[in-house]
Amino acid sequence: MLPREKINSLVTRLADIDNRLMQPLDREARVKLARERADIEPVAVANEELLSAEKERADLEALMADPEMGEMARLEAAALDERIVALNEKIRLLLLPKDAADEKSAILEIRAGTGGNEAALFAGDLFRMYQRYAANHGWKVEIVSESEGEAGGYKEIIAKIEGRGVFAKLKFESGVHRVQRVPATEAQGRIHTSAATVAVLPEAEDVDIDLNPSDLSVETLRASSKGGQHANTTDSAVRMTHVPTGISVTVSSRSQHQNRAQALELMRSRLYELERDKLDKERSANRRDQVGTGDRSERIRTYNFPQGRVTDHRINLTLYQLDKVLSGEALDELIDALITDHQATLLAAQQ
Repeated sequence: MLPREKINSLVTRLADIDNRLMQPLDREARVKLARERADIEPVAVANEELLSAEKERADLEALMADPEMGEMARLEAAALDERIVALNEKIRLLLLPKDAADEKSAILEIRAGTGGNEAALFAGDLFRMYQRYAANHGWKVEIVSESEGEAGGYKEIIAKIEGRGVFAKLKFESGVHRVQRVPATEAQGRIHTSAATVAVLPEAEDVDIDLNPSDLSVETLRASSKGGQHANTTDSAVRMTHVPTGISVTVSSRSQHQNRAQALELMRSRLYELERDKLDKERSANRRDQVGTGDRSERIRTYNFPQGRVTDHRINLTLYQLDKVLSGEALDELIDALITDHQATLLAAQQ
C-alpha cells in the first residue's frame, strides 16, 4: 500500500510552494524552493495519473456486466490494472529517499594504482570511457588537472563533468577498477593485472559549503610539463590547503588565475563530499556498501581483455561487451543495473 498521508502532504506542499514562488523572494530562497518543487512535482503528477486510472477502473465495473459492452470493458479494465500496478511502483520509487547531490555536476578523479605504466594506460582508458559517455549524454567535460604517465595514459587526472544529473549516474563508479590484459611490451604473452581508482564527487556550490578564506593556505608552484608545445616556464600551478581538515588540492593549467578558481571549486567539492561522508556514516553505521561516498577500498569492477568481458562485482553482472563499455556505449547497462539494485535495497529497507 502507498503511504497516502505522505503523498497528500506532498501534494499540499507543492501548492504551497507554487504560492510562495509567486511572491517576491531573494535568489537563494527561490532556488531552494524551485529545487524542492522539482523533487515533489513528479510524485504529484504520478499520483494524479493514478487517481484518474483508479476512478476509470471503478467506472468500468458496471459496464463489465453489460452483455454488449462487457468484453470491451474487461479488456480496458485489464489494461488499466496493469497501468495502476505500474503507477504504484513508479510512485514507490519516487518516494525513496533522495540524494541531495543527484542533480549536480560532478568532479571525476582517476588515479593509476598498482601496475606501473600499465596502470597509467588503464587510467587513460577509463578517462576516455567517461569522456565518451559524457558526450553521449550531452555533458561537458573540462580537465582540471592532469599528470601524464611515462608511457602514456595518466598517473592522475581530474576533470569536471557539467550537466544535469551527472552525479546521479556516475556516483556508482567510485572504487577500484581492475584490468587484466597482455601489455604491448609483454613478449611472453602473459596477462598482467593492474588497477586504477576512481572517485566521483558532487560539485559543490556556495550554498553547500561555507568556506572561510582564512582557513585556506595557497601556494604557487612551478607547473610540471613534458616540454614541447605544452612547456610551461611560469610558476602557474596552485596548491590549496584547507588548514582545519588538512585537505589539499593542486591544479596546474596555463593560467594561474584560472588555477585558483578551479582549486577553490575542487576544494569545495572535497569538503562537501567529506561532510556527506560524515552524515552517511552517522545515519547508517552498518551500510551495506560505500557506493556514492568516494570509498575506494574495494575492487568494484574488472575489465578482462582476453575474454572481452566486464564484470561488476557488486551486483555480479558480467557483460561480454568490453569494447562497447570502454567506448561509453554500453556503460549505461552497468550503471542502470547498479541504480536498480540500489533502489531495490532502499525499497526492501522500507518493508
